[in-house]
This record gives sequence, structure tokens and C-alpha cells, in this order.
Amino acid sequence: MTDEPEPLRYTGHLFRRAQQRHAALWQEQVSAEVSSVQYAVLAVLERMPGASQSELGADLDLDRSTIADIVARLERRGVIERSSHESDRRRYSLRLTAAGLAEVGRLRPLVAEANAKLTEQLSATELENLRTLLKRILEW
Repeated sequence: MTDEPEPLRYTGHLFRRAQQRHAALWQEQVSAEVSSVQYAVLAVLERMPGASQSELGADLDLDRSTIADIVARLERRGVIERSSHESDRRRYSLRLTAAGLAEVGRLRPLVAEANAKLTEQLSATELENLRTLLKRILEW
């Protein structure tokens, strides 16, 4: 038997604790107003201007109601805008506003710093292995 506390033997518990650490770092070093998921939406729209909510949800693996709520919040903040889709009037195209582009630019270096802080105790090889293993876990 190991001297390790029982909860630390469970992968799910370790995931939850790592997520808590990430959330705390995000609040301290990145933004108390923009969540990491909201930032991900902004970053995807920077890369895919004109994406629909469905495309955003698929890219970020978020369900329809979650992505709709995030889009509505970001639109109210004035960082994204919706317009009718060129070929399908039932869909909206989403784009960053000038304020949204500025927000992504302002947050990007803070996100990089928080990411580095989160993983600072890992060697480059350990970090690469961790990312590889996490991606494998998500392939189900």
C-alpha cells in the first residue's frame, strides 16, 4: 500500500485539482472578466472570421446552448458581432469587432504567461508527454 492519500490515486480528482489551479491562475494573471472558454471563442473567431455558432461549438467541443450563451455574452460586451450568413439566412456569421481584436491581442501574452506558470514544474519532454496523453484521453 502507498502512503499517498487516496484521492491522489484517482485521475479524475487530479484533473479537477489541475482545473482548479488553472482557474485560479486565469483569474489572477489573465482576466476576471473574460473566462478561458470565452477567450477560446475569441481566438477561434480571430482564426475563422465569419464562423457560425455551430462551427464554433464543433471547433471547441461545446454544446449548442453553451456556445449560444457565450456568444450572447460576448456580443453584449461588444467584442463580437453577428450578421446574417451570406448563403443561409437561418445562420449567423460571427466576427470579432475592433474591440474584440484588441482584447485578443491584449490577452494573448497573459494567456501564454499563465500557461507557462501552470506547467513551470515540468520539463519540455514532460509537458509534451502530458499534452499528448491529455489529447489521447479526449479521443473517445
